[in-house]
Amino acid sequence: MTVAPTRAQSGPVDAPVAPPRVVRQRRVRPGLLGLAVLLVALGGLGSAFAVTSVRATGSYLAVARPVQVGAILTADDVTRVEVAGGQGLAPVAASRLGEVIGKRAAVTLTPGTLLTAGQFTDKPLLGPGQQQVAISLRVGAVPAKRLRPGDKLLLIGLPDQSRTGGTDPAGTRFESTVIDTAYPDNSSVVIYVALAVRDVPAVVALNAGNRVAVVLTSAA
Repeated sequence: MTVAPTRAQSGPVDAPVAPPRVVRQRRVRPGLLGLAVLLVALGGLGSAFAVTSVRATGSYLAVARPVQVGAILTADDVTRVEVAGGQGLAPVAASRLGEVIGKRAAVTLTPGTLLTAGQFTDKPLLGPGQQQVAISLRVGAVPAKRLRPGDKLLLIGLPDQSRTGGTDPAGTRFESTVIDTAYPDNSSVVIYVALAVRDVPAVVALNAGNRVAVVLTSAA
């Protein structure tokens, strides 16, 4: 049997058409947006802080060698250093070297530390109500190999062997602070001490008779 060929349909085909795909826009959460803004702001602050720190680099004075309290500062006692940042510190600028030289150390200075304004002074070590007295002693009677400014001493009156009566300040104790020392020769030393005004007459009298014993109670 012969099968006749079928003619292809040329007209439109009534088939279901898929609807166009709609792309939904993502909703930006307010919390994420706020976090992004905060991160950007923090990044800007960090950059500003870094720039400020670099700009704060400067030349300052540092302690070059040990300096005892009360000592007069010289150019050899300090050195120039470059310091970046330094927030919270108040170091002395290197340009103020002329103001520092000749001043007195208010505290013991340690090498390698920055010098600050509170560590030196132009005021004498004498406090209110004090006077300075010089005491001459034999080297063997000094309680330390070398006394330094700021050392605390106890002066004790020794008995007068020639006295037979009257008031003798023997055994009386006087608190004092070393201001400076001098060595006129190899056998004697002169100690300059700060004393309360009320103690000055008695100590001067004891020193005139070589009747002062010295005890070191606290080192500076």
